[in-house]
Amino acid sequence: MEDHNTANLSEPASPAASVASAEIAAEFAALTVEEKEQRRAEWSQELARVEEEINTLRTVLASKTRHASDLKRKLGITVWKEVTDDVNQGLRNIKESTVYQRTESVLKSTGEKTASVFGSITSGITSKLSQMKNSESMRSIEASVGSAYENVKTKVTSRSGSVSSFPDALDENNTSSGLNSPTDSLTK
Repeated sequence: MEDHNTANLSEPASPAASVASAEIAAEFAALTVEEKEQRRAEWSQELARVEEEINTLRTVLASKTRHASDLKRKLGITVWKEVTDDVNQGLRNIKESTVYQRTESVLKSTGEKTASVFGSITSGITSKLSQMKNSESMRSIEASVGSAYENVKTKVTSRSGSVSSFPDALDENNTSSGLNSPTDSLTK
């Protein structure tokens, strides 16, 4: 049962680690009970030393980090400035990358082609509108609208005899029929 527990201490990360773990497990299984206990005691002592070194390094790192922060504060380097500098450096790195440069080139090319297409579409529409304006159908419509306007203007003038514009004709018609505007009652 003891051999079974030692074989499952950790999952191997790769096939090579699996082979190494199998070899270690086989060697460990071949040891006597006293040798196994001795190995475990050695490993426990080594683990304690390594954990102590890790804790010491963490303490030293924390002390160095505090000292660096104090120096930065004295130099006027703020966290915001550091973040800004890091972001700017990251953007410079991205802009210098070949992927960004290719993307930028493709976007410029696409923009130029799109502008060219829209320019030709606009030119085509302008040309067609100009052709329509100069066509016989459009001239006929313009003449009809102009004639209708002149007829309305003539009728308004002929009814009153002295009116020169449509709004004047409306005003004259309203006063002769006794209609007043809503604001007339306010001014009286």
